[in-house]
Amino acid sequence: MPKKASARVRARAKPAAAEPHTRLTHFNAQGEARMVDVGVKAVTERRAVAQGRILMQPATLALILAGGHEKGDVLGVARVAGIQAAKKTAELIPLCHPLALTAVDVHFTVRRTPAAVDCEATVRTQGQTGVEMEALTAVEIALLTIYDMCKAVDRGMTLTDIRLLEKSGGASGHWTRR
Repeated sequence: MPKKASARVRARAKPAAAEPHTRLTHFNAQGEARMVDVGVKAVTERRAVAQGRILMQPATLALILAGGHEKGDVLGVARVAGIQAAKKTAELIPLCHPLALTAVDVHFTVRRTPAAVDCEATVRTQGQTGVEMEALTAVEIALLTIYDMCKAVDRGMTLTDIRLLEKSGGASGHWTRR
């Protein structure tokens, strides 16, 4: 890492006494990546809700709804993929903690104008760290699965608006997107 970039990273990695929302926690004092130590945190009920959308041609949405897709039930397969992805988040994102999830719910809403499928994932655990990344990963992979199953007829599909809607639990408490 160049000297200037290293100094910038070090400046962001403030001591633990700093405001929790003003520093990046995945860097140590030397600016090196680290897995955050959650061992001293209390075990609490953690919940996160994330959402995203895949836009497509109306004919692609019609194929999904007709259930005649040669690869099978598109939304059913995407739901299972989202659940599986939430469980494997720590394998995909290097500094995430492996978590014992207590629940993963993936729900789809079909939109006709514009032609789209919205995905919402809710993830829960009893643990020492939150499940925001698991909820976001579930949404992203569920939508990518829809893309994969339908790309033969519509390569122009667009994944959009992937975002955290709400999180609760832990020292930072409850947060809701405005």
